[in-house]
Amino acid sequence: MELNAPDRTLRIGGRPLPVVGPARMYVCGITPYDATHLGHARTFVWADVAARVLRHAGGEVRVCRNVTDVDDVLNQAAHRAGSPYDSFAAVQQFYFERDLDALGVHPVDHRPRAHTHVREVVALAQGLLASGHAYVRDGAVYFRGADVPGRAGVDDERAHDLMAEYGDEPGNPGKEHPFDVAVWRPSHAGEPAWPGPWGPGRPGWHAECAAMAMATFGPALDLHSGGTDLRFPHHAYETALTEALTGVRPFSRAWLHIGMVCREGAKMAKSTGNLVLVSELLQSRPATAVRLMLITAPWRDDWDCTPAALDAAVARLDALRAGAGRRASSPAAEAAATRALLDDLDVGTALAIAEEEGGSTARMVLHVLALG
Repeated sequence: MELNAPDRTLRIGGRPLPVVGPARMYVCGITPYDATHLGHARTFVWADVAARVLRHAGGEVRVCRNVTDVDDVLNQAAHRAGSPYDSFAAVQQFYFERDLDALGVHPVDHRPRAHTHVREVVALAQGLLASGHAYVRDGAVYFRGADVPGRAGVDDERAHDLMAEYGDEPGNPGKEHPFDVAVWRPSHAGEPAWPGPWGPGRPGWHAECAAMAMATFGPALDLHSGGTDLRFPHHAYETALTEALTGVRPFSRAWLHIGMVCREGAKMAKSTGNLVLVSELLQSRPATAVRLMLITAPWRDDWDCTPAALDAAVARLDALRAGAGRRASSPAAEAAATRALLDDLDVGTALAIAEEEGGSTARMVLHVLALG
């Protein structure tokens, strides 16, 4: 490597992310209880873009994308379907991965499933108890999290509302503090259960990801991605649990919190009935056009899905491919497109340069973004 080689360091949120050795990237995966919609797809396509840009910069990237297959919503869906939770989850995971493969998402290196990491969650709980960061109540192990909302920049009222929404039971009188969260919780009749030192039970949600991330990569990550809806409480408590156990800070050097997909201003979600399913969309439109549509708006911004947006992506992809057929291309333009990709994943600028320049610049951008 030349000493005066250009800087090819990825910057996320304005912060450089230099990596020596393989980059450790953890992607918060799905709870496999329903079909993949565009909200899911945007998160995972953007995570894939980040990994591809890191590789384009010359680095090796190891990606872990978990599957949260121990979850109350999943249990309820499996019960309605008359299926064991693990079989139901495995089928849904198959369809999910088929959709991501169609969208050009590169296969990940690690795919841990929560139900295979219960032993690691038990070890996490035991370690937190030994250090005084957790306590036992009525067969549950709770992490002392009174300071977590403040560390995450969330006021108490908002924290209370979000924790109630995500099932962390801030009003539970059995806890020492409303902002404590379950690392291990007792299972009721009909719920998945594993033997534990505190009685039969199952992991808490935040503890699952903490345990799976540490089991895969050790005490720290280079890049952690997931939707903005996971910023609090999930990522805040995943971080707090891991740092309390290991003493290593920060848990993740950089975060990729990807904006929500909306329809007419409302977040795309099954509860609102406004889903656009990936499998249905791919029956009528090219997968590469859907992928381009999902990454046109900046990754951190919420994005409103419209039929016009997909039509525009189809037309833009045609123009990019036509331009890529031209021979002429400036090395300076290719370097500028690469700098844009490295600068906070500025796909919009890179695409604009590719459209204007064509040739090898367009071919490079299409290749890096898996739009070829």
